[in-house]
Amino acid sequence: MTATRILVLNSGSSSVKYQLLDMKDHARLAVGLVERIGEETSRLKHTPLATGGAAREQNRPIADHKVALELVAEELAQDGLGLDSPELAAIGHRVVHGGKLFTQPTVIDDAVLKEVERLIPVAPLHNPANLTGIRTAQTLRPDLPQVAVFDTAFHTTMPESAARYAIDVKTADEHRVRRYGFHGTSHAYVSRKTAELLGKQPEDVNVIVLHLGNGASASAVRGGQCVETSMGLTPLEGLVMGTRSGDVDPAVIFHLMRVAKMSADEIDDLLNKKSGLIGLCGDNDMREIRRRIDEGDQEARLAFDIYVHRLKKYIGSYYAVLGRVDAVAFTAGVGENAAPVREAAVAGLEELGLAVDGELNSVRSDEPRLISPEYARVAVAVVPTDEELEIAQQTYALVRSRND
Repeated sequence: MTATRILVLNSGSSSVKYQLLDMKDHARLAVGLVERIGEETSRLKHTPLATGGAAREQNRPIADHKVALELVAEELAQDGLGLDSPELAAIGHRVVHGGKLFTQPTVIDDAVLKEVERLIPVAPLHNPANLTGIRTAQTLRPDLPQVAVFDTAFHTTMPESAARYAIDVKTADEHRVRRYGFHGTSHAYVSRKTAELLGKQPEDVNVIVLHLGNGASASAVRGGQCVETSMGLTPLEGLVMGTRSGDVDPAVIFHLMRVAKMSADEIDDLLNKKSGLIGLCGDNDMREIRRRIDEGDQEARLAFDIYVHRLKKYIGSYYAVLGRVDAVAFTAGVGENAAPVREAAVAGLEELGLAVDGELNSVRSDEPRLISPEYARVAVAVVPTDEELEIAQQTYALVRSRND
């Protein structure tokens, strides 16, 4: 197989993120973003890394995903990297929800599309956009393998004791109510990279991964396999996030319905878009929250403390699930860049073998690194995530295996 390039597409409801990678050396040839699709103020930003050229922008109405991907194809062609290139081996698509069925990257056919569509009720914001991106890419290159890489796939190794909710089994099975987990490509990549950082094989390492961005999730990974994760049926469960509440007593919903006369849609909007950090203090940018704390803002301080308290609870509970922990790895926007969050999350856990070296923790770097002192029994790491590379690697490996 001579074709070694993979185009990675992440289609959101009104956006398309993309990267073109060459799997010979994992080089990024081009990256870009189309945003505000369907609006008058749409924007496409394309950066041709292969040529070292300057980023190019288009600010114009982009009606739909079909038009967006056609413009992406034109931008790539302008750099000699067009979708008609014989060096393009496949297109890898991020698909958020694969349910129980999809446990591995999967070549897309009509049956796969039908199942992803069937899962729309449990991923109403994500799966429709993912489907649109796939179908549009298929029209542009119908001869090319299209591969779905599922956010939920890494978590399908969870035992039933972790994946099931304690509700009536018949009702749960009929409506596919169970814990699926998300951010799987990130958790897979970071847990593997953490093992590399320790000089060990993934099957020999137990890792707690903390993916802390605007969306946030934790996972317990034993020997390279996920055994527990914080997000559930939807990405709402678990940690405190930028705008999502994370864990709440389910009776809060009934209470708000009865006492505040709120509708299901209003409560959905409250918990997903008006809660978390933004609900607690009006900001969901950790940099701004830290600035306010430094100025003595008590509302920001309480939001930070609640955020960290939840993190500590998950670290401790996942420590208990794993029994032995070799490393705790921080990743994503907050995890990689907010040193005060890392320090506060580990503070007081010395009896569990966890500690952070202040000087190492303050270093900014794009490389995986340890921030724990040498004497610490459990390594604490910062491992920048790379979901696009993970999708590209999984896509390329699958296509190669089919051609060998």
